Amino acid sequence: MAGIRTSGPGAVRVRPGTHTLNSRSDPAEKSTLIMENTGDRPVQIGSHIHLPDVNTALEFDRRATTGFRLDIPSGTSLRFEPGASRSVPIVAMGGRRSVPGIQIRRTGVAGSQLGTDHGREAGTDHGSEYGSEYGPGYGSGFGSSAGFR
Repeated sequence: MAGIRTSGPGAVRVRPGTHTLNSRSDPAEKSTLIMENTGDRPVQIGSHIHLPDVNTALEFDRRATTGFRLDIPSGTSLRFEPGASRSVPIVAMGGRRSVPGIQIRRTGVAGSQLGTDHGREAGTDHGSEYGSEYGPGYGSGFGSSAGFR
């Protein structure tokens, strides 16, 4: 297994034989995407972050990537230097296809409002509106609009 990591982030430790990682029966659950860093600083994306929630300096079709993450080894990341553009492999997330706590949206993943402040009204405390989906009071004690409590 020369060149394949067997310990640390991104390590592949499997039983002998052939194994396909991130296999999906539906071809629509795997794709490629072109991303461009339009910012003035490097941006890094981890293996399991929900793509619509990544740094806004990265330009790509965010609505088309709802429920997707990068198709790269677990624990690794891709780095985009300022002005860099590249094609990246993406794969559908399993389960509910959401990762609460990254950038929480009022309407959840499927009906998210993307854009300035992600559809939130300026100057309001949004902590209580997440209770029904993520548990009572989820988010009320953190976030840019709630401050530190």
